[in-house]
Amino acid sequence: MAHEKLSPRQKMIGMMYLVLTAMLALNVSKEAVEAFRKVDNGLTQTIKNYSLKNDVIYREFDRAAAENPTKAGKYKTAAYQVKERADEAYNFIQGLKIEIIKKTEKDPETPAVKGNEVIIDKVEKHIDDTNVPSEILIGANENGKANDLKALLAEYRQFLITTLDGKNPTAEEALKKSLSTDDGINKDGEKERWENLNFQTLPMVAVICILSEYQVNVRNGETEVLNYLYSQIDASSFKFTKLDPIVIPTTSNYVTLGSDFEARVFISATDSTSFPVITVGDTKLPLDESGKGIYKVRATSTGPKKWGGIIALKAPDGSTKNYSFENSYFVGEPNVIVSPTAMNVMYMGIPNPIDVSVPGISPDKIHIKVVNGTFSTERVKKSGGKDYFKGSWAVKPNAVGQDVQVIVTADINGKPTQYAPYPFRVKSIPTPVAVFGGKSTGSISRADALVQQGVFAIMPDFDFELNYTVTAFTIFYTNQGMDIEEPCSSSNLTPKQKQALNGLTRGKNLMIKDIKAVGPDGKIRDLNAIILKIN
Repeated sequence: MAHEKLSPRQKMIGMMYLVLTAMLALNVSKEAVEAFRKVDNGLTQTIKNYSLKNDVIYREFDRAAAENPTKAGKYKTAAYQVKERADEAYNFIQGLKIEIIKKTEKDPETPAVKGNEVIIDKVEKHIDDTNVPSEILIGANENGKANDLKALLAEYRQFLITTLDGKNPTAEEALKKSLSTDDGINKDGEKERWENLNFQTLPMVAVICILSEYQVNVRNGETEVLNYLYSQIDASSFKFTKLDPIVIPTTSNYVTLGSDFEARVFISATDSTSFPVITVGDTKLPLDESGKGIYKVRATSTGPKKWGGIIALKAPDGSTKNYSFENSYFVGEPNVIVSPTAMNVMYMGIPNPIDVSVPGISPDKIHIKVVNGTFSTERVKKSGGKDYFKGSWAVKPNAVGQDVQVIVTADINGKPTQYAPYPFRVKSIPTPVAVFGGKSTGSISRADALVQQGVFAIMPDFDFELNYTVTAFTIFYTNQGMDIEEPCSSSNLTPKQKQALNGLTRGKNLMIKDIKAVGPDGKIRDLNAIILKIN
């Protein structure tokens, strides 16, 4: 039988079955044959017990699926698939038993068969017949119905094992043994087919008993898998030991006069015997005494901040459940703000970052409008490539000489509130400085001058990273009373300019003049000349 624990009565029946089979192999008297009646009656009662037990389990599946279709529905479906396959195997074996009894008794109306029920005590003659069972099950050319029985049992066994899904190895091994259809070794030590070992030349009562034993194993296997499926309904469900009331403000703990405070109130369920593992990025959060993660980070810049991670919790079935979460917060300036009104300046042709906040109002409820300019959300770079800061918006002025006005509107209690315009003066971008070898004046060695590739424009001591491109320049110096002059129309030295630089001697002055550059505003600018002494 399978993995399930058997009662003493069922164990006794199984022992009697083994003893009587051995006695039959030794051609023991008919008293042994008659004893098989009692064994079969015991097996028949065992089958009925399993059927009653399984019916109770099916009703439990119906109840669980009715209460929670999402959680129990798929297990109920699997359970009824097991029932269908078990009934198929059981009924096929029952059909073989009925066919054998009717043909052995030579009476289609024998009292030993009542409907689909076999009553072994009412077999009146030929109970020890050995021909008919072999004829039906083995056949003249070993093509009897035992072949079909073997295939059906093997398929049923594999179906049950597959349904267990590798999660109950003990039950799997028991099913392989109780529903085994492997060939074996006969009393002569020779290999013999499963069909012949079990049914050839045995008396009818023994064959009926063997078939009943397989029916017991079919129902026992059904019970085993049903118990496993039912255990899975709650196997991954969490058991909670504590309920806590939670209050979370919908917007903010800070409200202004005349506005509404809103919060969500709910119950949080926790298990004090099993704490989760909470990670944010690559960092594992410390837990407090109740198992709640503590996330702490220093605010180093203003604006909205998003964060999130994974909560990993071990389920009762041993698996790990991962729950992702996301959240956000907003970092604003300190409450005391000093605004340098004389320095309210925006530069033409570049995005100028601004931060706008209204006390007690979420940033997503703040909107702006710009006069003499356009706005977007951009990241602005500081000179050197580092972030200058990320403002709520970036404003580009339309014209120099006219103020940019930023008009703020905030949604307060569902109603837009507009504030007074905030003005900014508009200035042109400063003119860059041209450099050759990183210098705009002073001295340079002849060797350094000869390895330079061109002339570049830089913006020293300016908070924004602005890219100017040199579009033209001319090199000029005097050598032995002759003026050497070579122009170009890019930022790179031309071959003629490089050849001309080879004539430089120490103590002479190199002049780079007529330098032109274009900036992000698209305007071409004339840059101051570079004068360097060669040493």
